[in-house]
Amino acid sequence: MGKRNHIALQHERTASWPGTGSNRWRKWVRVWVKDKFSLAGLLIVAGAIIISLFAPWIAPYDPDVGNNSLRLGSPGTEGHILGLDQQGRDILSRLIYGGRISLISALLPIALAFVVSAVFGLVAGFIKGRAGELIMRAMDILFAFPTILIALTVTTLLEAGLKSVMITLTIALIPHMTRIMYASVISETGKEYIEAARVLGASRWEILYSELLPNVITSLTVYATSLVGKMIIFSAGLSFMGLGIQAPQSDWGKMTSDGMAVLLQGSYHAATIPGLVILIVSIGFSWLGDGLRNAFDPHYN
Repeated sequence: MGKRNHIALQHERTASWPGTGSNRWRKWVRVWVKDKFSLAGLLIVAGAIIISLFAPWIAPYDPDVGNNSLRLGSPGTEGHILGLDQQGRDILSRLIYGGRISLISALLPIALAFVVSAVFGLVAGFIKGRAGELIMRAMDILFAFPTILIALTVTTLLEAGLKSVMITLTIALIPHMTRIMYASVISETGKEYIEAARVLGASRWEILYSELLPNVITSLTVYATSLVGKMIIFSAGLSFMGLGIQAPQSDWGKMTSDGMAVLLQGSYHAATIPGLVILIVSIGFSWLGDGLRNAFDPHYN
């Protein structure tokens, strides 16, 4: 193979990355500066994570200690910006602490599913054979089960709580993410740089790790980021139905569920404020995913 052809193949191999070296970082900065929604998403996500991490130092009150004399106090009650819930607990403090559980219950299952799906997709799309066929048929079976049925099964075998939520979401995510990885691998294996690597004597595992993986992992990364908001909402939904987080633990979904019980008393803030937080953070992750997609897109200027 001539030097010119080899350079062309190298260009094709790295085309999915947003430049190299300093050019890559300049493009990332340009994406966030140019796309205000992506920047807003980045700030929302970073803010939610930082506030949750430093909850003990930021929250003004103990989230589990209530004041019955101020029960269901509206937003603006002295010392309580967002008001109090039906047990007289400060809603702002509970939102700050609840973010820990809400984010963990969404991010950890996605991270676990990401690793499993990357392996499954690579094996099924590149190694193929009986192992690949078995993996994809297993994914087809998982697709047939509604997520709520998986949640009910896991909750029956274990018990409602954070562990059940994370297991349910991980199982539900794996077939979707594996399909994304599988499709990316199939698309890339037909390109010339893979064949060139074979001709040059690279082993199957060298091609898999050094050539193929860097070019397919970006699509899975962008997809995983776009799922975080949905997983926060779904985790909140499980808590709302009593299949998720249980007292004394609390996440944003459990706060919304508890607040629904006092809507008829005219205390709308106990349910609407946690619901708005879920909506804002979910949109933030969605916008962040859009920014990552643009950053990895070689044709984005």
